[in-house]
Amino acid sequence: MIKSPYDKYRQSSVQTSTPAQLVIMLYDGAIRFVKTALDGLSKQDLEKSNLNFGKAQTIISELMSTLDYSIEVSKGLYSLYEYTNYLLIEANIHKNPAKAEEAIGYLTDLRETWLQASKLAATQTEIANG
Repeated sequence: MIKSPYDKYRQSSVQTSTPAQLVIMLYDGAIRFVKTALDGLSKQDLEKSNLNFGKAQTIISELMSTLDYSIEVSKGLYSLYEYTNYLLIEANIHKNPAKAEEAIGYLTDLRETWLQASKLAATQTEIANG
């Protein structure tokens, strides 16, 4: 049972979001977890960094598993996700913030691309339904 108002809001926002909005939420979560992992690294809190790198990797794995390979861009996205995941593993194993920052850069760029695509799709839908 969901008790906190914040958890109720989150559940409601997930249930009422478009697929594109859900993907953007996944990017937001991955970026937030990598930043939290970086904070853990800076404070020598290895448990915090390991936990949050793992959470970000789980999100990237989810993004990889939901790709539609009948669409050409999916192959490129898979490779980018795979490399981003590799960067997070390297950052975690070697306690290397630069690798994590590089991963954040890719995740941020992908998030922005999805955001622009969802806005464009919404505009096209509005025009079509005009």
